[in-house]
Amino acid sequence: MSLMSSIEKIVEQSLQDGYLTPAMEAEVGRICDNASELSIEEYMALDRLMGALLTGEVVAVSRKQFINVMEELVLTEAIARIAEIEATSESSLEVGDIAAYALNRLPPLYATTEEGASYQRKRAQAELQELIAQQIGEAISRYLDRPNFFPERTILSKNTGILQQVSTLLQACAPNFEQK
Repeated sequence: MSLMSSIEKIVEQSLQDGYLTPAMEAEVGRICDNASELSIEEYMALDRLMGALLTGEVVAVSRKQFINVMEELVLTEAIARIAEIEATSESSLEVGDIAAYALNRLPPLYATTEEGASYQRKRAQAELQELIAQQIGEAISRYLDRPNFFPERTILSKNTGILQQVSTLLQACAPNFEQK
């Protein structure tokens, strides 16, 4: 009796729960990216997962059923400050690095409705605008002073729909699996 692979376990768990979480999806992607070749059982499990997603037997949990209003506030501030710096110097700054640094030092402001998001925006503008500006300033300062430790690092890809992600994942893992 062979041991079940992590892909098979994840697919079994998603079929049992009826949900495919972002963490499960990421783990399947990581396994496929790192595997030189998948077994026929793993291909079949991925095919079963795709079918379950298409029929609705398994529901992909959206990455964003809620928003962190702090993200948009930080991005707005970071983009404005970066634009000022880049217009008056030779420096080129990475907005994602600046925003991530600041967000790691600021409180999250989650909302699940438009009304909740509006409330969080108003609250942040009244109570946290100075702290946001301070953290963006610190992030920019650190970014400009940082050594270039990992020039080979890869940027996170943009979100696409779950079916597109699974389809792309299946194509990457099993380009010749589907028979013509």
